[in-house]
Amino acid sequence: MNHSEHIAYLFVIALLSTSVIVLGVVLILLLLCKKKPVQSQETVTPIKPSAQVYPLTNIDAATDGFNHRRIVGEGRLGTVYAAIFEKGDIAAVKRIHSRHVLSNAGFGFSRILRSISSAQHPNVVPIIGYSEGPGERIIVMEFVGMVCLDFYLHQNPEGASLLDWNHRLKIAAGAAKGLEYLHEGVAPNIVHGCVKASNILIDVNFCARICDYGLSFLAPQEKRGLVGYVDDEYWRGSGACKESDVYGFGIVLLELLSGRLCEEGRLVNWALPLIKEMRISEFLDPGLVIPDDIRALVRLAKVASACVGNSRKSRPSICQVATILSNLEMD
Repeated sequence: MNHSEHIAYLFVIALLSTSVIVLGVVLILLLLCKKKPVQSQETVTPIKPSAQVYPLTNIDAATDGFNHRRIVGEGRLGTVYAAIFEKGDIAAVKRIHSRHVLSNAGFGFSRILRSISSAQHPNVVPIIGYSEGPGERIIVMEFVGMVCLDFYLHQNPEGASLLDWNHRLKIAAGAAKGLEYLHEGVAPNIVHGCVKASNILIDVNFCARICDYGLSFLAPQEKRGLVGYVDDEYWRGSGACKESDVYGFGIVLLELLSGRLCEEGRLVNWALPLIKEMRISEFLDPGLVIPDDIRALVRLAKVASACVGNSRKSRPSICQVATILSNLEMD
């Protein structure tokens, strides 16, 4: 190989080496570019809804000075008003009774409301904001324009007849899904504290939505509206927990099946022996025709019995209950 050929050979080798290096750099850059979107997707954290803080002046204006004509509901914790805000938005405003405000001063109202406002589920009424001031605690909820289950079953003379057995199964399954979400589907988990028919709203399609959850801290020992819907352990100092919620849900099932009021626990004393002895026809709501096939209702009665007839340790979880009721609804 002469001198000229040797130089040409070295030039080709250098050119090839440079090309390989450049190609390697390009490939590395392409790989990095492809990985970046994946990394960004993995690091994205869903933004949880946060409760809006409303000035008390806005709440006062939206409820027309808490005008009695705006009242749409009354409960053990407070009075609910229909509120129309400046931009035309409608919401339900619960004004906590003053006695509960005074007894819970400094308890962390805003912290708890921010926490439970993260609950978002088709079977749960969302909390969208709150307001507080001297002597005032306000909870702002989505206005759903629905009637509570208690109204259907016990207040409207013709309401119970509108709820046939299929509708009652659907309501039970929907309420169970909502409570299951509160117990297991949201972080931190939420204990309702007062599961009862008046805290289950029903829309025109008989879809159930749980409301007034996570508020037991406002009146943990007030018996009015709570006796019969929580277990004996509650009053012995154990307080509200998931198991006491399951007990309250069992009472709701007994009311759906029998059409009777809780009557501060007397419903349980009357119903359990009938269910245990399989005298189901004597137990079912006399306002409805007993279906030819009552297997689903028998199963529902047994679930109710398991919820209210066992100690906290032996009770089914709401997840187990929700699974059974979903299967019954599909059947």
